[in-house]
Amino acid sequence: MAEGQDQGVEAQDEDVKARKEREKNELYALDISGVEWQSAPGTEEHEERVEIAYLPGGAVAMRSSLDPDTVLRYTEAEWQAFVLGARDGEFDLEPAPHNGGLAAE
Repeated sequence: MAEGQDQGVEAQDEDVKARKEREKNELYALDISGVEWQSAPGTEEHEERVEIAYLPGGAVAMRSSLDPDTVLRYTEAEWQAFVLGARDGEFDLEPAPHNGGLAAE
């Protein structure tokens, strides 16, 4: 690539990074005190579980029922990438040798 093209690509990369940083900052500045938290069907209130809340713009907040004050927030693109990866098995647990080769329960 020519030097001018390299600089153009670098400028685009910086623009994308800056846009993503702005999106993340806006997402974490969002007041989510009134959101409705959801968990997997069949889980009880006292059980440890992952809870999610849908936010404006397709974003999602996620927390553990054991630590509800620690909330992670994902943009729509991040959440879609995660869900698609989970559906494709990217996060499947591998059998661990210490438990006789059984997948984690």
